[in-house]
Amino acid sequence: MSGLRKIFSFLKREIVLTIAWMLAIFSSFLVHPSKEYIGYIDWRTLGILWSLMVVIQGFKINGVFDMMTLRLLSKTKWMWQIYAVLIALCFFSAMVITNDVALITFVPFAIMILKRCNNEKALIKVIVLMTIAANLGSMLTPIGNPQNLYLYGGMNEKLIDFILVMLPYTLLAFFALIFCICFLNNKNDRIEEVKIKEDNVCNFRKIVCYVILFILALLTVVHVIPCFVLVVIVLVIALLTEKEIILKADYVLLFTFAGFFIFTGNMVRISYINFVLNNIVGGHELVSGIIASQVISNVPATLLLTNFSSNLKQLLIGVNIGGLGTIIASMASLISYKLFSNEYSDKRKYLFEFSKFNILFLIFYIIVFTISSLI
Repeated sequence: MSGLRKIFSFLKREIVLTIAWMLAIFSSFLVHPSKEYIGYIDWRTLGILWSLMVVIQGFKINGVFDMMTLRLLSKTKWMWQIYAVLIALCFFSAMVITNDVALITFVPFAIMILKRCNNEKALIKVIVLMTIAANLGSMLTPIGNPQNLYLYGGMNEKLIDFILVMLPYTLLAFFALIFCICFLNNKNDRIEEVKIKEDNVCNFRKIVCYVILFILALLTVVHVIPCFVLVVIVLVIALLTEKEIILKADYVLLFTFAGFFIFTGNMVRISYINFVLNNIVGGHELVSGIIASQVISNVPATLLLTNFSSNLKQLLIGVNIGGLGTIIASMASLISYKLFSNEYSDKRKYLFEFSKFNILFLIFYIIVFTISSLI
């Protein structure tokens, strides 16, 4: 019985994974399992994603992010500078280490720093803005979030072209976040120098090794190195250096992807659903991406809508901006919520502030889209 309780507790906690496989199992009754199921799964995306997860864990376990954060915070004198550093860390780091890793890494730092500064009044708004920063900063690059990695693989675009598509929306996010900092509590308070003990000692040789692996991952993203070569190299190096980082990869996310791949693959093979979604999505990718993300999150929305899209660039913009809005619009947003709720009980206030800021940002982008379409 205790084993079953643990399983049900896990499935309840990982609700997106549960939904993904419930949909996959349900769809298998409509399209019976066959060898074609293997072809549904984008093994290249999963391989690159796994490799990046392992490499980022290598950086993390060797204290790279801790050191970077502490160096930046040691230069702050005013509270607004601390806000800016914490939000900027999420915004810029998400471009290379993904939005969820950025939040897992820096939200606990924000909680610790604001506690030490006796400024927990601003904590909820700061974490919400850090979450928005991670979600919007990550949209600039193919490795910023899972949906970008998947879409980039199917777009046949050069890296610079991909970045140029998302650059205007990323710049808008940057300036909007700066504007929001102006309204945070106690922003003009002067603070003492932030001194925090560095627990992790950086191993220079290992860091260099992970930097090389990260470069190999980037080369794989732009189709210079085959994916299976990257996976083998990362696996061998990890086994030889720090075996534990292999277990720290987010396998829940990888299995969630697999479940949605099976579900969306089956949906494509059902003629009626194929016809309906083709008519709904085709030519309306941006709106479809935003709306679908609010209900099923932007990663599964991407996997579903890609099969019916004739304009992947518009879908790319839609699912990234669609990460704003509801708490489930981006799976990364749930990470911040969990980290906050583990420390504090004021969940309603957090959800209120989260919804307020996210809806305002979403309205802002909708206004921008509307104006741009009229010009």
